[in-house]
Amino acid sequence: MNWRLSAAGCALVAAALLAAGCGSGGSTTSTTSASVDWSNSLCSATTTWKGAVKDATSSLKSGPFTSATLDAATGRAKDATQAYVDTLKGLGKPDTPSGQTARSAVDTLQTELQADVQTLQNATTDVSGASAVLGSISVASSTLLTMGSQVKSTVSTLQQSDVSGELEQAFTQADACAPYRS
Repeated sequence: MNWRLSAAGCALVAAALLAAGCGSGGSTTSTTSASVDWSNSLCSATTTWKGAVKDATSSLKSGPFTSATLDAATGRAKDATQAYVDTLKGLGKPDTPSGQTARSAVDTLQTELQADVQTLQNATTDVSGASAVLGSISVASSTLLTMGSQVKSTVSTLQQSDVSGELEQAFTQADACAPYRS
């Protein structure tokens, strides 16, 4: 499959998830509209999350490196991630032979992302002083990169479980996934 990945860690996260079923090599299997709807929901939620986390990451990179900047950036990332997790919870499973495996992979991802939100919360509680702010920025940046790794793992699981190619076809047909197709 062709993957369209950005250089920034958080942009990589969303692009990788969305590329999970997008690319060449379709299937002749009929894809149900429910599977396409599932893919649209996933892609739409990921695009929204990607934008918010990308903005937060930019703030962490560019400074100023203050407690207020840290709180604002991680607050946006936490809020966006929680909204994303809430959407993932409501997705159900795609209407494909590998739908339950895909649902399990998304469940694992949402659990991991919830733990990441807690890590961000812990890293930014009662931070004062330049040294503590820089340490918290480091933890926050590392956590955002961890999110990227978790999404890559989910992508791998989705690809490996899609033996019939129906999920790939659903992603290809989903309008919300268009920006991620090569």
